[in-house]
Parts: sequence; structure tokens; C-alpha cells
Amino acid sequence: MESVTSHGAVPARHTSLDSGLRRATLPVPAALAPLLPDSGLRKGSVVAYTGARALLTGLLATVTADGGYAAVVGMPRLGLLAAAEMGAHLQRLAVIADPGPDPIEVAAVLLDGLDLIVLGLDAAVAPARSRVIAARARHKGATLVVVDGRWPGPSLRLDARVADCSGIGHGHGRLRSLGVSVEVSSKTGPPRRGHLDLCPNAGRMEWILREKTSRTAEAFDTREAVS
Repeated sequence: MESVTSHGAVPARHTSLDSGLRRATLPVPAALAPLLPDSGLRKGSVVAYTGARALLTGLLATVTADGGYAAVVGMPRLGLLAAAEMGAHLQRLAVIADPGPDPIEVAAVLLDGLDLIVLGLDAAVAPARSRVIAARARHKGATLVVVDGRWPGPSLRLDARVADCSGIGHGHGRLRSLGVSVEVSSKTGPPRRGHLDLCPNAGRMEWILREKTSRTAEAFDTREAVS
């Protein structure tokens, strides 16, 4: 396994004893909050994420800007520049681009000391192992976001698809805004859908909730639109 590339020191590990003193959810971009059952990512949960990486970097930016610590495991192409433009504090973000043959085990170890772990997978995870990791996340009060792969029984499913963009014409130009259609599915209640726009504001990129819709907007998948 490659050594951890980090922009700051990893904090002392959290323990379950202090979990009650911390908030029950991790913060998310304000535009995404109305689409989530708890208005944030519940600590100790597993989230299955698919689609555009732009919103994923927004999650990392919001958590680290709020004082939390995060790690990205097995996603070498995830753009730190995009996260920084959304306000991420990179000194609170560790990157393990190549976690070796068992990225799940690496993520499991990181659950001991971090608030948010983003884990890139390309294969299915056995139900028995997913239950063990989910129990560890609950015990440590850390949130695990599994990108792609197939994770059985997550607490939440979040899918983000690029729907439109502006600023790029005839193959050149600078991206000015990005529209993403989002669908959130939980174990309770019907799916929630909405459209978020990523736009420049006061020198940084900011997510804005354009509308809440009753059905998923037609979209195309550009997973590396902002990376």
C-alpha cells in the first residue's frame, strides 16, 4: 500500500465515548441539505454514491471547511483543485490514491480517526463483510461514502448526474456553471429529487438548489466533469 498523501496531520482517533458530544450529522453543501432525510450525512452511516464527482468534492469541501477530517481512498483522479475551489481545507484531507489490494480494509482503519471516508470501489462487496464495516462505522461515529462498486444495504443512496453546463463552446472555454440532477433514496420514505447548480460566487464555487422536482430530470453522465 502506498503511503498516505496528506495535507495535514491526521487527528487523534475518535472514540465511541465522545460520539454523543458531537453532532449527529456531518454538514453538506446547503443546497443539498433539503434533499437529505436528516439535512446532512448521518454519522456512523454508510452512503452509496454514484455519478458526477463534482458533488462528491462538495461533500469533502463542506466537511473539512467545518473543521472535520476526511480521507479519500482509491480515487486518484478525484480533483483536489475542485475541492479547494469549493472551500475545502486541504490540510484536513488525506489522500490514499493506491490503497493496495484491499481498499476496504484501509477504509476500515481510517474509520477510527476521521469524520468522513470516501472509498472508491469497482466490485461488489460481500454482505457479511459490509455488515462488519457498517457496524464499525456506527461504533466509531464515522461516515463512509462508497463510490461505485456494489455495497449491500447502505443507509442512503445518492446519485448525481450532470444535466447541463455553461461556459464551454465548440470544445474550448472555461466552465462557468454546472447543473446536476440529484436523487436521494433512503430506507424510509420515497426518493427525493432536485437540481443543483455549481456556480462561482465571491471567488469560490458554490452549490445552489435550483428546484425540487417530482421526477428525475433527463441527464447525461460525465463523472469527471469537475475533478
